[in-house]
Amino acid sequence: MARVWIYDLNNTKKHQKAVEKAKKARRKPPARWQVSWYDNTGKLTTETIATKTQAEARQSEVERTLMEGTYVDPAAAKVKFAEMADKWIDARHDLRPSTWWKYRGLLDNHVNPRWGDLSLNKILNADEDIEVWVAILLKSKNDGGSGLGPSQARHAYRALSMVLEWCVPKRIPRNPARGVKVPVLPEYEHVYLAYPQVEAVAEASGELRTKYNQPTACAHINPVFTRLLAYTGIRWSESAALRVRRIDLAKRRIRIATSFYEINGVQHEGPPKNGKPRSVPIPEFLVPELEAVIAGRDKDELVFLTRRGKSLRANNWRTREFNPAVTAAGLDLPNLTPHGLRHTAASLAIASGADVKVIQTMLGHKDASMTLDIYGHLFPDRLDEVASALDRNRRRALAA
Repeated sequence: MARVWIYDLNNTKKHQKAVEKAKKARRKPPARWQVSWYDNTGKLTTETIATKTQAEARQSEVERTLMEGTYVDPAAAKVKFAEMADKWIDARHDLRPSTWWKYRGLLDNHVNPRWGDLSLNKILNADEDIEVWVAILLKSKNDGGSGLGPSQARHAYRALSMVLEWCVPKRIPRNPARGVKVPVLPEYEHVYLAYPQVEAVAEASGELRTKYNQPTACAHINPVFTRLLAYTGIRWSESAALRVRRIDLAKRRIRIATSFYEINGVQHEGPPKNGKPRSVPIPEFLVPELEAVIAGRDKDELVFLTRRGKSLRANNWRTREFNPAVTAAGLDLPNLTPHGLRHTAASLAIASGADVKVIQTMLGHKDASMTLDIYGHLFPDRLDEVASALDRNRRRALAA
């Protein structure tokens, strides 16, 4: 018996009667061609298909997948996308809690409203519909879209694609989202501060006052905190979570092992962004400033606390401390954010002669390619230097 065969249902009286009944009721007649096969477990499966051409194509497809070992039971693809999305997100124990909640929000707010009630087999050939959906995400709400920016739209698409990829090959043979065009991110111009600008912001941050003419909550630690961000490249969340025991002033090293993140307004402490601890060098001029902050403190204490002894919160520090300090320093840089100090650290280090691997280690990037993608344009053009060295070495070798 053939593994996959086609049968003309019109040869059965039952089908003939069904066709007659449909015609009398002016309904679409039932599909005529039945494709049947035994899968690799011996299970018999049948599908009814409207035309012989389509049935023959399905026969060839099933035969090929059975031979290649890529066969997927059609019943496995009848599950709804939302059910598989829930299973996928529950299985992602490798994600940081903040990242987990980000994907949970993307699924609930943007992915499931469009795809959640559809079964996987109905999404399988929806490549064009997925591309249209991405375009709708980018449209303004006034135009019937979701009003997302390019970055958020890419994240929503990625959530859809990762769930579908997780279903391959057990439930669907391929990921229909793979290869769909995603919006191009605009090339934002990073803001890089020069040394005098860093110092101007740092000094201004220490002089900030409230409307009651009292020092702001962080004025006492702002100057050293600002310089730490601008000269070491430590992320804001890592600096805020820094504890006394992780600063070694003798060796001029800071051990980055934790960072702060927020979920629904609640602050949590977890591993750094890439999950790996790293050591960061401390410029010598920062040693006495850090020493003044941590002297006599308990080793488990946070290094940077508000005047009331509370941990720093990202939004509060940016709006109440950093932005006013930038204004007070007289800098006309509306796009400057605390993260811009990290970019500044990278640019200053590159200008000082640091190579890409040093910058990668300092910033905690996953690999050097990520560092080059962000800061490659800052590295000096050394082509002439290489060509001159080759010329010089050739002459020396030939003269020997």
